[in-house]
Amino acid sequence: MTLKRITPEEANQLLGEGYQYLDVRTEAEWAAGHPRGAFNIPVSFAGAGGMTPNAAFVSEVEKVFPKNAKLVIGCKAGGRSMKAANLLIAAGFSDVVDQRAGYDGARDSFGRVTDVGWVEKGLPTEKETAGASYAELKQR
Repeated sequence: MTLKRITPEEANQLLGEGYQYLDVRTEAEWAAGHPRGAFNIPVSFAGAGGMTPNAAFVSEVEKVFPKNAKLVIGCKAGGRSMKAANLLIAAGFSDVVDQRAGYDGARDSFGRVTDVGWVEKGLPTEKETAGASYAELKQR
């Protein structure tokens, strides 16, 4: 399966068609704001030495979603979500799309926005989604 990358507007449309949004940013990033209804399972964790991979990412996603779940994968700027989506495809998930530009937008090496993200597009956001935080999902 080839990974399909979509715009924030296309992602929002898919959410209305039965897809679920999996936000793979850190817990702190997700808690600061995320697409309405998004679930949070980080693909990597922030630490003193930078980002470290979440070795349990795929197994944690498998505990929450069946392999045929319709998933939109998103992050901050598009890099982590693309990596996460490819990990899920390799693990046998069959309906995964990557929301490019992420929540905040893709940026060039000078910090300039090159592709506007979810929040700047004015799409629906929230700071809490009952039962969808990483801590809550790990308890399932």
